[in-house]
Amino acid sequence: MKMTMRLGSLAMVAALSGCATTGNTSNSNPQDPLEGFNRAMFSFNDTLDKVALKPVATAYRSWLPSFVQTGIHNFFGNIGDVWSSVNGFLQGNVADGTSDVMRVAVNSTLGLGGLLDISSEAGLQKHNKDFGQTLGKWGIGSGPYLVLPLFGPSNIRDTAALPVDFYGDLWSYKYPVRWRNTGSVVRLIDKRANLLDAGDLLEDAALDKYQFVRDAYTQRRQSQIKGDDDSDATDKPGKTKSDE
Repeated sequence: MKMTMRLGSLAMVAALSGCATTGNTSNSNPQDPLEGFNRAMFSFNDTLDKVALKPVATAYRSWLPSFVQTGIHNFFGNIGDVWSSVNGFLQGNVADGTSDVMRVAVNSTLGLGGLLDISSEAGLQKHNKDFGQTLGKWGIGSGPYLVLPLFGPSNIRDTAALPVDFYGDLWSYKYPVRWRNTGSVVRLIDKRANLLDAGDLLEDAALDKYQFVRDAYTQRRQSQIKGDDDSDATDKPGKTKSDE
């Protein structure tokens, strides 16, 4: 389980940064027929992360009080639990769906609108289910591995599911638009800040970081589809699962 959590953290870093490499590509993978394109997108994401996202995330974690970071992380996590509960029910997992509904109810009331994660303290597990996972549960294959600009590692099935995930995100309905956009930026920075330590692990993980992250992402996604791991790789601010 600890290795699964570590792979999850590394895969999440890749989703935000790309971390490309020009290493050996001789070991082709039949699930990665678009490797040339994917490596180019990896490189683009890596450059964007180095010049913009990572420095901002580092400053965010260094200067913002930890209790504020925790509140921000919990707030957006509570919003995410709504869509997770819907996908739990769509997957036929009534227990997980009900648990996420209870999480939202408890955290939105006793947790001051989600700023406090009372549910986790009470033993209600966070699941983080998405529509791509739901499609996988319905028997739809993942298709080839695909690296998206800005979004990072994915596959054909999950890319097709992205519009539904956007539609199911309650924050996408926030008005006025300037508050929605500001919150979306803060949400992204918070997620990247929680992956800084995992990013350092990734730097030392393998000679071919692209291949390492591709395999880590694929393994974690398969584990999520099977139901072995639908936890959040960044569910504790300033800390990664690999630290546990």
